[in-house]
Amino acid sequence: MYLLVGLGNPGPKYASNRHNIGFMAVDEIARQHNFSPWRRKFQGEVCEGQIGRHKALLLKPTTYMNESGRSVAEACRFYKIEPKDVFVYHDELDLAPGKVKAKLGGGVAGHNGLRSTGAHIGNDFHRVRLGIGHPGRDRVTQWVLGDFAKADRDWLEPLIDALAKSAPSLLAGDLGRFMTDFSHTLNPPVNGHKKARPENKAEQNQPDNSDKSVKSVKSDKGATPTSTSDAAPKNAMAEALKKLMSVKKDN
Repeated sequence: MYLLVGLGNPGPKYASNRHNIGFMAVDEIARQHNFSPWRRKFQGEVCEGQIGRHKALLLKPTTYMNESGRSVAEACRFYKIEPKDVFVYHDELDLAPGKVKAKLGGGVAGHNGLRSTGAHIGNDFHRVRLGIGHPGRDRVTQWVLGDFAKADRDWLEPLIDALAKSAPSLLAGDLGRFMTDFSHTLNPPVNGHKKARPENKAEQNQPDNSDKSVKSVKSDKGATPTSTSDAAPKNAMAEALKKLMSVKKDN
């Protein structure tokens, strides 16, 4: 059993906050992977299901961000889940909006939800860091508790979708593979491969010599293309002059 935790604050007041991007991520995972309905348990909301070949529990603590660890610890004790099998999705100020990184263990970087989780189960759990950008020290609180702007939907919705689609790779235990799959889902290759580089402009501007009506005629200055349509009248004129000269000789 794996535990995937989305960090955030409960209630409609906070639903669209940047701080709640973790809730958004696990909500989409539950939807895409057909999990059971959400129910209240472990001081949070939980649902169960299958991600690939792995059985998983999704959790959204309702203890508010600063006490998230109490909810996480209860779920871990009940299902006997080790910290290394816990994956926490959370907002990350130190990543640009739309950037994602995953790692096992590490510090809390001032994040109260991570600090609480670490205090209850230790720091050897996985973090899935979801970038929201940093507004500057004096504006952090209003930034994280502020709603995403409408313009943010352009990157937020594809990011949440890609996180859900690449969740099987995350639980497979290979973070590098997860990041690769996430990146390919978010920015799929064109026609299954990288877009070909444009041809050299000099090659593009060269004349098409495949036309059979153009022949190369030698001269002192090299090969010069000459059209057979231009040569035909000149040959006809030469023949006419020959006939005229022969007539004069006969006379």
